[in-house]
Amino acid sequence: MFMTHLECSLTGERYESDRLQNLSKAGKPLLACYDLEAVAARLSPEKLAKRPGGMWKWRELLPLPEGAEPVSLGEPETPLIRLDHVGLKQGARAPIVKDEGRLPTGSFKARGMAAAVSMAKHFGVERIALPTNGNAGAALAAYAARAGMASLVICPAETPDINVRETAAYGAEVIVADGQIDECGRIVGEGAALGRWFDCSTLKEPYRLEGKKVMGLELAEQFGWDLPDVIFYPTGGGTGLIGMWKGFEELDRIGLIGPKRPRMIAVQAAGCAPMVRAWENGDEFAERWEGAATMATGIRVPKAVGDFLILRAVRDSGGAAIAVEEEAIMEAVDDAARLDGMLLCREGGAVLAAWRLALQRGLVGKDERAVLFNCANGNKYPLADKSRRMKLAEMDAGSLQSSMRGA
Repeated sequence: MFMTHLECSLTGERYESDRLQNLSKAGKPLLACYDLEAVAARLSPEKLAKRPGGMWKWRELLPLPEGAEPVSLGEPETPLIRLDHVGLKQGARAPIVKDEGRLPTGSFKARGMAAAVSMAKHFGVERIALPTNGNAGAALAAYAARAGMASLVICPAETPDINVRETAAYGAEVIVADGQIDECGRIVGEGAALGRWFDCSTLKEPYRLEGKKVMGLELAEQFGWDLPDVIFYPTGGGTGLIGMWKGFEELDRIGLIGPKRPRMIAVQAAGCAPMVRAWENGDEFAERWEGAATMATGIRVPKAVGDFLILRAVRDSGGAAIAVEEEAIMEAVDDAARLDGMLLCREGGAVLAAWRLALQRGLVGKDERAVLFNCANGNKYPLADKSRRMKLAEMDAGSLQSSMRGA
């Protein structure tokens, strides 16, 4: 086993990794630590290239002990897709989308749940729960079903109906409640304290972050071990942003990359932007955002447990936190689909909108290599009906051709 222990992300206090853990005594996330000398002796670009693709090729930098079978639904390496026509429209180098919608359950939440549920099963968990704005609940329910666990998912009322139904389809007990995700999380925490289930909420257990970390490991290999200039990441709880930043440090320490790091851009919606406000104010921690509202439900998180870790990664990288308006989100979704055939989720639309805004503000150069994370499949979100209704007898091929785009 390459994981040696856990550490409090705020105080550095050591915790044992041979038992179930949630938050530290300080109420902050625990981070997994590895014997990186031993990892370095096992991993090299040549060895990694010979392994089958997917999340578990990085086993030495994941917490599950050797010999333990992961709970897996076949998590693939996700592709990089250039938005060439979007880039031309902006007069800039084409941004590159890492399309996490190709993962099981259609979102990047599968990475975190694969790791977290694998560890929970390893420790004998039978019941598991979390609050969700949508995709995390579906992923937990799917992986819990795979592991033979019972699952409970509590959703805010604004959670998209397709996510609620998908989560229930995997066999979870699904509750739709009034309030925001952090308020739903309070109920999950109370039940966990009573021993009714294990709390798998964002950053309230150590291993979802480790699964999300693989996004950064994959990206480094896909870029030939020369990281991009800037990463735009949709930021609610921030697990993926924190995990990638941690993963880059681990890759550096085992000799697979050098000291160069991308600037990390935390993207939020203007209607729920606690990280942006804290970054602009120079605060270490982010105050709760009251009245949170955005169509990009995955980033509608009023208060993040790992707020200081998000802000630390943004600042240490020389990055920024950017808020985008609802209209810009939908314009970006429409443009990526119509110009490049890429149907982004709404959070992915927020990321594209933020890249455009960063270009306008001079935060990113037109020739820089920018990676945008599309966190879910765009088909998981309601789409506007832009079709026309006609009777076959009234149709004329010539008039139809003239109405086609580009005709």
